[in-house]
Amino acid sequence: MSDSPYYDDLENRDPDAREAAVFASLPGQIAHAKAKAPYFAEILADVDPDSLTGREALAALPVTRKSALIERQKSDPPFGGLAAVGPSDFVRIFASPGPIYEPQGRRPDYWRFARSLYAAGVRPGELLHNCFAYHFTPAGAMVESAAEALGCPVFPGGVGNTEAQIRAVADLKPAVFVGTPSFLQSILDKGEEMGADLTSLSKGLVGGEALLPSLRDEFAGRGVAVLQNYATAELGLIAYESPAREGMILDEGVIVEIVTPGTGDPVADGAVGEVVVTVLTPEYPLIRFATGDLSAVMAGISPCGRSNTRIKGWMGRADQTTKVKGMFVHPEQIAEVVARFPAITKGRLVVEAENGGDVMTLHYEAAAEVDGLSEALQAVCRLKGRVAHATTGSLADDGKVIDDCRPVG
Repeated sequence: MSDSPYYDDLENRDPDAREAAVFASLPGQIAHAKAKAPYFAEILADVDPDSLTGREALAALPVTRKSALIERQKSDPPFGGLAAVGPSDFVRIFASPGPIYEPQGRRPDYWRFARSLYAAGVRPGELLHNCFAYHFTPAGAMVESAAEALGCPVFPGGVGNTEAQIRAVADLKPAVFVGTPSFLQSILDKGEEMGADLTSLSKGLVGGEALLPSLRDEFAGRGVAVLQNYATAELGLIAYESPAREGMILDEGVIVEIVTPGTGDPVADGAVGEVVVTVLTPEYPLIRFATGDLSAVMAGISPCGRSNTRIKGWMGRADQTTKVKGMFVHPEQIAEVVARFPAITKGRLVVEAENGGDVMTLHYEAAAEVDGLSEALQAVCRLKGRVAHATTGSLADDGKVIDDCRPVG
């Protein structure tokens, strides 16, 4: 492994072979989820697992939204019926804000995080300075288990205590920083003030925040080559950067779809939409889990030779719920309105302030004007709104179903 640019042979296999292998394993995962996880037994009751041999069949399954986990877990603690094993079968249980409880299985590198470390240049034996949180949320444990799988020692720095972290870097001389880009910047800036020798840090893997190109360049100028990855507490690794730095490559253990926010309907290739993930994890078999994040698929294969699909990385939040005249309007409602009119190919609700009040306008793409749209908008949203016809392809491709243009403050 250490002599190869790839973590394993899965990364550069033929894309068609990968797709066939993934969908050969999916029916068994669905059957397992139905048999062992009460929530999936309920929502997939009428689904024949053997029919799920392609993306079109997968797209017909219901979406489970992250925002629904809080209520599910309240009504059926601790995991809302989504886990296929009991709490005693996990090694750790974490809590993200909400709270949302997330389990860690006992398998090595449970979150499949080692792949992203390896792509960032981390090799066996190198010391990692891990500055993701170790309490409540699982980010620190994700790194820890991945480093163990790679054969790397870890300094468990966690979050905060910047001066103590700097002293540890100066004394222990780790090669790798893992954490948020803003905290790496804080350590380097403060270390410079203190006159500390932090030159051992040559590699970085960051996440949890956007990595601005200017900040990446700043890190490079200070001798730290930084890549980023995309992971969540529930799903583990979703995608990661390679040295090619052209998009993020999907992990080998997930199936990713990009859908219109508020629906489960896949968007056209290259269009911006919500990231929906199915994981091939037996302990916590999340099926079509909507992350609430926006991204888009990139065409072609990475120049680094990794052949899995690439996405553009995090492009904002898909949960565009807003309040108009004191009432909440959700993306799901706009999707429902649009779905009533087959002639409409795309819709976008724009909310503006006008004469001291709220005004909403549903802009829609169609070959010709559509009758009855304003009435449907009022019936679904319980609010009056305008409609505006737009030519096909004229609305922005940014994943927004609701665009709140009112001034802040």
